[in-house]
Amino acid sequence: MNPVYFGIISASTYIGATVYLASQLRHHAEANKAILLGSGLIAFFLHAFSAYGVIKTPEGIYFSFFQIASLFGWVIAAVAIIASFYRPVSNLALLAYPSAAMGILLSLSINTKTTPLPALSSEILFHITLSILAYSVLAIAVAQSLLLYAQNHQLKHKHMTGLVQFLPPLQTMEKLLFEMIWAGLILLSISIGSGFLFLENLFSQHLVHKTTLSIAAWLTFSVLLWGRHQLGWRGITAIKGTMIGFSFLVLAYFGSKLVLEIILQRT
Repeated sequence: MNPVYFGIISASTYIGATVYLASQLRHHAEANKAILLGSGLIAFFLHAFSAYGVIKTPEGIYFSFFQIASLFGWVIAAVAIIASFYRPVSNLALLAYPSAAMGILLSLSINTKTTPLPALSSEILFHITLSILAYSVLAIAVAQSLLLYAQNHQLKHKHMTGLVQFLPPLQTMEKLLFEMIWAGLILLSISIGSGFLFLENLFSQHLVHKTTLSIAAWLTFSVLLWGRHQLGWRGITAIKGTMIGFSFLVLAYFGSKLVLEIILQRT
């Protein structure tokens, strides 16, 4: 199984679906949902083979910066596809699909100097999987918040253009945003909890920053959901809270991986 072939076909399919959706929106036409989701599903399954191939190799398991970026993109695409089945949010593919394609291409073209892991326990794999799921769902929430910001801005100025005019009502967009945050927070809670249970020396030098920033993200999203329930927070407050919370997660994982693997050239 060659991950390069699967990856190139998958990335091309993601990009093709994105171009199709953008073309339909540009001509003020509704995209065919069967075409959009069908191509997304094909790309998604091919992406799975590619991600598996670049992570699990004969030398061991690679969890380097760009391999994880591909896996994040895969889960982001999955969330966008699943949400499109029960909510009118197919336009999120404009952000999700290119992100997934970029993750694939980076994982295939850039090789960082990392040492493969010979084996991982089921507990560690459980923790890693939950972390990826949490980060990816919350990444989709960020994309949703950006669309919500654009929609809110254009509604205030009474000038609906571009993608915004094809979005669902503002209330529907806000409801979906907080549903995503709830799902992401639950996954993040289990991920942090499993880290305390299964990882030794969680506050050692190479993990303390990741642990601290992940907890900061958890607190940010928790306060945001509390404010939504108790104080009716919405609009710009919800958008800013989502961006701040996810920024902590980006620094927690990608920031540390970037510094260690690319800048310091450490495993």
